[in-house]
Amino acid sequence: MTPFKRLIDILSALFLGLVLSPLILWIALRVLIKDGRPIFFVSERMKTPQKAFGLVKFRTMQTGSNDGMATGGDKNGRVTDNGAVLRAKRLDELPQLWNLLLGHVSLVGPRPPLRRYVEQHPEVYREVLKARPGITGLASLVYHRHEALLLERCATAEETDEIYARACVPRKAALDIIYRDNHNTCWDFVIMYQTVFGRR
Repeated sequence: MTPFKRLIDILSALFLGLVLSPLILWIALRVLIKDGRPIFFVSERMKTPQKAFGLVKFRTMQTGSNDGMATGGDKNGRVTDNGAVLRAKRLDELPQLWNLLLGHVSLVGPRPPLRRYVEQHPEVYREVLKARPGITGLASLVYHRHEALLLERCATAEETDEIYARACVPRKAALDIIYRDNHNTCWDFVIMYQTVFGRR
């Protein structure tokens, strides 16, 4: 990561954190009142093939035993009514500004993977994680909808895990490597713009 990209990340985290602080506080209170504690869900993710960190989100589901696996249709019954609203607007991801400020992630890069899949596919993530993980990225932008359609049909955690590992990991990795090898500031801004205004 270049010093300029890191500077943009820090300034963005501070600016967005300040501007969005009323919204973040409102969501935190809404989660507390409607769903109780904990307000946040901390997911172990990998910054490098060896280094993990806690990715922070607003809690949208009841806690369960398979939180270290990909999310599919098997978890739909655990999503709270409040959580469904937050997920639809992607507001559950606002606390990741903290991860951005700390340098765990960049604004743009490969989405940080779960430890399970890094250990299953070390050769893939050895290449993907040469770039700092991001809050959004090329794979997130291009493949998000197709991934959701694939995993939404899954009825069990085992089915979700198998389809994610077989179908999603290699396709997302190919896109992440394209980003890694070609990224620049202009492309980062295009990806961020499309993430905010281009998705439906």
